[in-house]
Amino acid sequence: MSFADYRASLWPLPMQLQSHNGNTRRIGVELEFAGLEINDIARLCQQHLGGELDVVSDYEIFVRGTRFGDFGIELDYSYLKKLGREKNGHDQSDDIENLAESVLALIARQLVPYEIVTPPIPVTEAFALEDLIKSLRQAGARGTGHAAEYAFGLHLNPELPDLEPTTLFNYLRAFLCLFDWLKHRSNIDLSRKITPYIDGFDHDYARFLLKPGYAPTMTALIDDYLTFNPTRNRALDMLPIFAHVDEDRVQNTVQDDRVKPRPAFHYRMPNCLIDESDWALVQSWRDWLQIEALASDTERLDQIASEYYQHLNSLGRLFTSWREKSARWLTPELL
Repeated sequence: MSFADYRASLWPLPMQLQSHNGNTRRIGVELEFAGLEINDIARLCQQHLGGELDVVSDYEIFVRGTRFGDFGIELDYSYLKKLGREKNGHDQSDDIENLAESVLALIARQLVPYEIVTPPIPVTEAFALEDLIKSLRQAGARGTGHAAEYAFGLHLNPELPDLEPTTLFNYLRAFLCLFDWLKHRSNIDLSRKITPYIDGFDHDYARFLLKPGYAPTMTALIDDYLTFNPTRNRALDMLPIFAHVDEDRVQNTVQDDRVKPRPAFHYRMPNCLIDESDWALVQSWRDWLQIEALASDTERLDQIASEYYQHLNSLGRLFTSWREKSARWLTPELL
């Protein structure tokens, strides 16, 4: 076995490896952290992945043409990115404006993370990101646990195997049923708990979705989701998928230009613990694969969904832990 094959063997794959078009499914990753300058981050990305640097501004750099596509590195602050683009578009700038921007940037860098946004990468090759993460750690990257104000996250954007309503429905049911376990497993940092970005789904929506006999069309699935969740602020944000299917329907309810249509989930629960030596991307990937495994096994999914529905409608839920009860539906090989 070659070293590359050995490395790949440590990165488990989903049961449904191919998308509906026969290609290997892909995953995008968003990594938030502090402690490094944007130019250093970009150079490390280029060192590991190849490509050419495209400096848009002091707050935004792309690494173009890597073996996977274009990587984006940015300060996660839209206003500063806008100022940076406008500044680069003019030959001269006002000294007062430059001073104001500098002060704002200085403050922002203490609170706002830099973010690496990857292109969609085949899940069979995504393990290659682990070496980049290790180099960022060695260079001084700081993650969620480094400071009380660092509400930094790791976002996974796995491509769906297909866009059939039953497939989306099954993934949603699997996520609802394992959410308590995922939340405990993720050990979400307090700084992130107090933000709305990774809210779970309300129990009212869980009851609605898991009610026996509910078998929605795609239109009904989207409309019902938007009725209960007219927001991006969910640990599993479905708006990008639904906007990919029917953008007008989503934008009529959620007027937000941050919703980017794409045939991929937006799973945003994990912390980014990049500065901890025993932390790796594969840990959160394994947790996500529990959702994949359950969504792919309809018989097992129906059983847990029925039991969770009963749990939600029973006074016993006040005295029993669904997290502990749901653990028996986990796939042991992924733990």
